[in-house]
Amino acid sequence: MPKKRVGILFGGKSVEHEVSLQSARNVYEAIDKTRYETVLIGIDKAGQWHVCDPALLAGATAPAAELPAGGAGEALALVPGETTEALVGTRSHRGLPPLDVVFPVLHGTYGEDGTVQGLLKLANVPFVGAGVLGSAVGMDKDVAKRLLKEAGLPVARSLTLNEAAATAVSFAELSAQLGVPFFVKPANSGSSVGVTKVRDAAGWAAARTEALRYDRKLLAEEFVQGREIEVAVLGNDDPRASVPGEIVPRHEFYSYEAKYLDENGAALRIPADLPPAVSERVRQLAVQTFKVLECAGMARVDFFVRPDGTACVNEINTIPGFTKISMYPKLWEATGVPYGALIERLLDLAIERFASEQRIETSYRPPA
Repeated sequence: MPKKRVGILFGGKSVEHEVSLQSARNVYEAIDKTRYETVLIGIDKAGQWHVCDPALLAGATAPAAELPAGGAGEALALVPGETTEALVGTRSHRGLPPLDVVFPVLHGTYGEDGTVQGLLKLANVPFVGAGVLGSAVGMDKDVAKRLLKEAGLPVARSLTLNEAAATAVSFAELSAQLGVPFFVKPANSGSSVGVTKVRDAAGWAAARTEALRYDRKLLAEEFVQGREIEVAVLGNDDPRASVPGEIVPRHEFYSYEAKYLDENGAALRIPADLPPAVSERVRQLAVQTFKVLECAGMARVDFFVRPDGTACVNEINTIPGFTKISMYPKLWEATGVPYGALIERLLDLAIERFASEQRIETSYRPPA
């Protein structure tokens, strides 16, 4: 039986570019080379696609690792509508052999927000993870919260502000609605980039400036006193949830520095020490969140669990980290699905969903 060709897509025009390289390295090392032929496709920070040599990822261990602009291998173009040679070298004008499936290991903007997913759909290439809609709404914390609230799921109180509104509203007005302290974060970003804990007017001014560096709108959100619990979800139409895990930050909160720059920035407790009823509740909420936001394949859902055992959904991550310290693969390993088997299952889910979508007709025929 011939090997399936898997394109591992990583890097990207995102502040999470460096994290993506570390995730891609782990996916590449874990994938079963006896069953799959891998093609490494790196996107540099200028947005150019390249065929990459595995040696390039071998050094992607440092937090500051970055794809060299224009120097990572032959530049590629993805050609929509092609059925055999969707990927074409821009210098050689030769097409690469067709890919059976793409695994986007892209975090943040231009990778997790539906942009790449739309391009892959136009090129008729199966891909791992949520489609255009699920990716877009999962990335946008404002839109995701609105949908979750509409579905009756618990979320923290928040206000969404564009630059003009953020400049006009005062710390006193925000604190009256949200309490003190409160958090300020970009609406479209991940890995806690641009997130600030605000306690006073000076902090609010600095926080809005920081958040608006990364997006055109921000969220001011109440501080929820509780434990940070995460649940991994796997599946398409019938998803299932992993055991919950707990993040115990050793910084003031689970910041970018705590996640990636400080190797002792947080402790991971897997499974989380929760009463059985609370554990089951967050697992149910994780699956509900996954379905409400139209996700597929994979996602990690993050919660705050208060001292009284009640939980609220913090956010969803539709392309969770796959580094060696990332919660998503660790949660599934604790649930009985080792890393290699998890990668294989995700590839199968992508191909299954693609086959299902191919049955959808694109020409109108009157009913018989």
